[in-house]
This record gives sequence, structure tokens and C-alpha cells, in this order.
Amino acid sequence: MYWRKKLNNEAVEAVTVLAGDIGGTKTRLAIMTVAGSQVSTQHEASFPSQSYAKFETLLGEFLSGITTPDCAAFGVAGPVQGRVVQTTNLPWRIDADALQRQFGFAHCTLLNDLEATAHGLPALGTEDLLILQSGVANATGNIAVIAAGTGLGEAGLYWDGRDHQPFATEGGHASFAPSNALEFALLVHLQQRYQHVSWERVVSGMGLLDLHDFLRQYRNIKTPRCLLDEMQSGDAGAAISKAAASDEICAETMQLFVRLYGAEAGNLALKLMSHGGLYLGGGIAPKILPLLQNGEFIAAFLNKGRMRPLLEAMSVKVILNDRAALYGPALYAARLRAN
Repeated sequence: MYWRKKLNNEAVEAVTVLAGDIGGTKTRLAIMTVAGSQVSTQHEASFPSQSYAKFETLLGEFLSGITTPDCAAFGVAGPVQGRVVQTTNLPWRIDADALQRQFGFAHCTLLNDLEATAHGLPALGTEDLLILQSGVANATGNIAVIAAGTGLGEAGLYWDGRDHQPFATEGGHASFAPSNALEFALLVHLQQRYQHVSWERVVSGMGLLDLHDFLRQYRNIKTPRCLLDEMQSGDAGAAISKAAASDEICAETMQLFVRLYGAEAGNLALKLMSHGGLYLGGGIAPKILPLLQNGEFIAAFLNKGRMRPLLEAMSVKVILNDRAALYGPALYAARLRAN
């Protein structure tokens, strides 16, 4: 699969760049070498985002004692406006011009995190992808990317007739739309907590906790003490997912999560007319592959009435390689340096 024009077999100069994936839970930074669409990692580190008052402190810690590349690009979970972004689930304000001055970059760019993932797709191989729906073979056209993690990110790549051009959206913050009685009850429940109920409120790591809490109240079944202790002492979402094998509410929580994920993926695919396929990124999908493969996700994805045949023709793939969110900024930074 090619997302830009093929190189004419000429030698491609390797470029060293700094790439970053800045999320609400963790921030990953890497020194990477880029040659064409091939990306290799020289040095990488992960940091708990909430432990730092500002990104500059974290970046300075990473760069301490190593040679700083002259070109950097960072995928950030939040809307990029000009060269500045206020992160959605962190109290960080990141300014590319300020970073450029402080750290001496010749080029510094900020990308929306899902736009960054979209830029990273050319670096993925077939082993990095799991097919949920094959769609029509060799289809061309726009591509959609959706990723549930700490929040819910959405992006696209429009097909200009020759290349795919990534672009950012904030579609995860569009209003949640229920489709049955249970989901209407969920909406009412969440409206009592939040000023605005978005798709991110139900299809994300934090959304998983709200789904679980709602179902406990709706079914009038208390959380077992052992599960409550595990949720309070560690990753609550992981505890719910693990308990799904033995606890009926946890199992229903995961089933509802997958169904809602599929429904919003179908919404995005329709809005972008993603004939070229839809990709699931983020940290949650690779951890729940059996649930994504059991048919519920695709059933919800296709449940769009008269548009079902259109959606059946689209491929749906899970990104298994969590470095896609780093590959994208690296490829983008290398392209800026080359120009």
C-alpha cells in the first residue's frame, strides 16, 4: 500500500529526528532515523504525563545528555491552533515557537495526535494490522482513523487522486447519540454528571468507567469488594476488562463499549466516505481483540440502514503496532527537514 508516490529506486538519505506522542496518560519521546517510509528507533522513553506540570520539563529531562536533532514533531492529544495546543486531558499549553527557541530546533511542528497516527500509516506493514472486515479489494479513496485511549481521537486522510493527505478533526467531542432504550438511559445518566455528553464520554478509557458505573446502577447490582479494591489500587479499566470473564456487569460493560465503538466508527466512516478503509488506533483496541473479532463491533459499524452496503465495501483494520503514533511525527519531521 502506498500513501505517497513511490520513490524511483533512488538512494534515500537517512534523517535523524525527534518524535513525540503526547497523551493524557503517558508521553513517549523518541530519537528516530527516517529513510523514505522506513523508520527505526535509536532511543525511546515513556513518561507519566500527569507527573509533570509542563511539557518543557519532561522534554528537557529526555534530552539531557543526548544530542538534540535539529528537527522535531510532536503528536498532541488536543486541537492544534496555529502553532499552539492546549491539551484536552492535561493542563499543558504547548507552543512550537517557544520549544524551538528553548531547545534550538531548526524546525518544530505540532500535530493533532490522530493526525500524527494518520501520517504514520505508511510505515506500517501487514504484520502491524489485524483485519476485522476485508471490504472491496484494492479500493481507493478517503481513509478514516479512530482511536480510543485516554480519550477518543478521530482523523482522516483525503485522497487527492494521487496521494493521501492526513487532516485532523475533533470528532470525538461530537454529541453522543443513543440508539436504543439502554443507551438513552445511559445518556440521561451522563447528563447528570457532565455539561456535554460526547462520544469520548462513552468510547474511551474514562468512558469505560462511566459505562460500568451506569450499568451497576441500572441493573442494581453492587460492585464486588474484590473488584472495587482492584479498581481503586490500579488501572480501573484493565480491572473491568479482566473481570469480564467472571462478572456479568463487567462483561456487559465491555460488550456495550465495543458496540458503541463500532457505532461511532461507522459514523466517522460515513462522514468521511472512507472508501479507502477505516483504521482503529489507540491503546485499547489491541488489548480487546477477541471482543472486536466476535462480530459485535462490525455489526454496530454496519448498522446504518440504507448505507449498510456502502460500509460493507470498506475495509476495517486494527493497528497492532503502538509506534504508529510516533512514526507519524517522525515521517512528518523528516519531510519538513527535506524541504
